[in-house]
Amino acid sequence: MARLNKKTVTAATPEAKDYFLWDDSIPAFAVRVWPSGRKVYVIHYRSGGRLRRYTIGQHGSPWTADLARDEAIRILARVHTGENPADKRSDDRKAMTVASFSRRFLDEYVDVHLKPRTRGEYRRSVELFIVPKFGSWRMADLSRAEVVEFHGSLRHIPYQANRTLGVLSKMFSLADLWGIRQDGVNPCRGVKRYREERRERFLTRDEYARLGGSLDEAAEDMPEAARAIRLLALTGCRLREIQTLQWAHVWLGEAELRLPDSKTGAKTVQLGTAAVDVLKTTPRLPDNPYVITGRKAGEYLTDLQKPWRRIRKAAGLDGVRLHDLRHSFASDALEMGADLTMIGRMLGHTDIKTTSRYAHLKRENVKRSTDQVAQRISSALTDART
Repeated sequence: MARLNKKTVTAATPEAKDYFLWDDSIPAFAVRVWPSGRKVYVIHYRSGGRLRRYTIGQHGSPWTADLARDEAIRILARVHTGENPADKRSDDRKAMTVASFSRRFLDEYVDVHLKPRTRGEYRRSVELFIVPKFGSWRMADLSRAEVVEFHGSLRHIPYQANRTLGVLSKMFSLADLWGIRQDGVNPCRGVKRYREERRERFLTRDEYARLGGSLDEAAEDMPEAARAIRLLALTGCRLREIQTLQWAHVWLGEAELRLPDSKTGAKTVQLGTAAVDVLKTTPRLPDNPYVITGRKAGEYLTDLQKPWRRIRKAAGLDGVRLHDLRHSFASDALEMGADLTMIGRMLGHTDIKTTSRYAHLKRENVKRSTDQVAQRISSALTDART
């Protein structure tokens, strides 16, 4: 036992198993030290003939040893009057609405653990679909029947319906972990997802020519957008990889982009001569670390969709997405004889299964080659008869 203060709590080192360091002035008050190094202030008390444990909070902002001790004194005073604070907290948690839980979910999970693009997708599902539908409901009251009905109401947008169901499922998992729901049931489990059709569009040589002309015209009044789209076409990179590309990650001498982070983690992108030429002619702003600069000082260009719609319309490519430039890059690589493993490395795939979506294109190449060989042999056989 020791008086819990900043010095004693900081000095408490993790061990193989969790343990309690008790305060010598308030015996019921302790800090629990986990093997991970996490330290949590708790109190132990008896209520209804049972020993109870109440968690005050994790060591760190806002909980210091002194603040946690003051809170322990207040809670123990309530215990002496016959109140069970653990029951009160349980009731408060059960009463939490979807709207209030969503705020905690976004603040404590989404903004802390997810990458920027994924954070945006999660926020979209929460703010545009989940909260408008269930905001005033209690988290503890939602059942599988309501979830199935909700998923069904979004069947006209199947991709979004499935993404939103996934977000909602994660919310329920955390609600159980955080003690908001205590039935151990995730109402999203077992709900059948809608079938999603992969949208794959590959540009032809003629379409590339039209796109090039449209990019040349656009370069006059929106040079950053035109440059970004040209780099997407020439590298096969994902949109955000080019959008947030910094000069510190560009190694022109080695013809590489060394990205410290991407959808699949850190990766190196090999650059062809055409892509290197684009980067060599890209102006560098002394107060901006980004390659594709935005209107605000020190920022990157945040919106490429609006200029893309204008550029693709001028090129007669209605319906073509920016991501289709990545598909087209892979398609052209296959056309030139690269195998799927090489394509996966070029695109930065960590799993060959992701690259296997292009297998049907490889089969088309094999069919064409097979036909050419058969025609050659057939012609030789015909010549033999003449």
